Amino acid sequence: MTALWTAAEAAAATGGTVAGDWAVTGIAIDSRTIAPGDLFVALSAARDGHDFVADALARGAAAALVSRIPEGVDPARLLLVDDVMDGLRALGAAGRARTQARVIAVTGSVGKTTVKEMLRTALAPQGRTHAAEASFNNHWGVPVTLARMPADTEYAVIEIGMNHPGEIAPLARLARPHVAVVTTVAPAHLEAFGVIEGIAHEKASIYEGLSEGGIALAHADVDTAGILFDTARACGAQLIRFGSKDETEARLVSAEVAGERTAIRAVIHGRDRAFSIAAPGRHYAMNALIALTAAEAAGADPEAAMQALSGWSPYRGRGTRERVTLGDGPTIQLIDDAFNANPASIAAALEMLAAAEPEGQGRRIAVLGDMLELGPTGPALHAAIADHPALARIAAVHSVGPLMAHLHAALPGALKGLHTPAADAMAEALPARLREGDVVLVKGSKGIKVSRVVDALRKLGQAAGDQRRGSP
Repeated sequence: MTALWTAAEAAAATGGTVAGDWAVTGIAIDSRTIAPGDLFVALSAARDGHDFVADALARGAAAALVSRIPEGVDPARLLLVDDVMDGLRALGAAGRARTQARVIAVTGSVGKTTVKEMLRTALAPQGRTHAAEASFNNHWGVPVTLARMPADTEYAVIEIGMNHPGEIAPLARLARPHVAVVTTVAPAHLEAFGVIEGIAHEKASIYEGLSEGGIALAHADVDTAGILFDTARACGAQLIRFGSKDETEARLVSAEVAGERTAIRAVIHGRDRAFSIAAPGRHYAMNALIALTAAEAAGADPEAAMQALSGWSPYRGRGTRERVTLGDGPTIQLIDDAFNANPASIAAALEMLAAAEPEGQGRRIAVLGDMLELGPTGPALHAAIADHPALARIAAVHSVGPLMAHLHAALPGALKGLHTPAADAMAEALPARLREGDVVLVKGSKGIKVSRVVDALRKLGQAAGDQRRGSP
């Protein structure tokens, strides 16, 4: 495997010192996930990463990035810097500087990971493409992604997230994208920002990192669109507006759901575009429009991008669908959207559920967990879900968590399902409330752990599979 960094290159990038001659093929920050040849970065968070250097090397790491020499560790396998986090940022900056890749950076209250994965799919057939793993989008995730970027990369997609003011701009400046995207602005992390305008300003700060002559993509349908437009122009960026309005440069004309696919019609810079994706939902159509527009802005062939996007489908926790037989009970359709939640993504998920077709006498069932980090507005935002038009096509809403208790109280009697304070209780009680042909959506913030409901349903399905195979 080609070396990602030699000892000399890594030392020059970080200003660190090395005593040995080694080469690494990857970057890791968790000693438990070390692959042979990795550079282990000894970050300090809940635990001091230096305590795990010996274990990382024993597991196959070629070297470690450290700020002191751990006891019993061979100095020849270390890159010694003054500060590990600063060293990681420097390595990421060097990774970005040495490549000629066209870089796209993506942020937004909803959809940034989905758009990042769509871009990975759209660009991969057109050139060597590098994109963040999972949601590597924070103060360490972005430098890791950049440091992992091979020097011969042709397209790079960098996801940038935030929890507090002032996080996005420094990461955008590190990534120096040619194209910067704000997927949308919605109530999320209100606890830290107070008002949605504060969120819009923070998201728009991604444009501050654009390379000279860079392109800014901004959602024209949101109430805070003006903040995005003004910031993009102030940064000297070429502005591309997307959404459903006629005046946008990239307009979603229609999104027709048929079974497990969505047929999309759009107009981008005056050209008609028609394609489909292997996922049902208007929110996926808008994400696909963003990805296609960003890919074209980065110089990719839009026809090839559309063809590649036709094979895209979401991955676990992001709206995947599967059939599950619950032990010796009913077979249901499970929609796993349990990774995260805010008012905008809950609305999109409910619309997706409302468009789903149950089998036989099945029903549409929602299992919703708390939306976290909404601050004082949290109770009201949870209760407001009861007014969403999609609920007219949903049979019951089960809820999990103290904040979702406000939704439970606001629901009319016919919709009011079970409420539990925690996910484990819902996981235990829900299967008995389901029947043949039901479509079951599970959605909530990661911290409320409604993924345990998904896991419980899947385990019942595995048990049923074992019984059919004759396992003891």
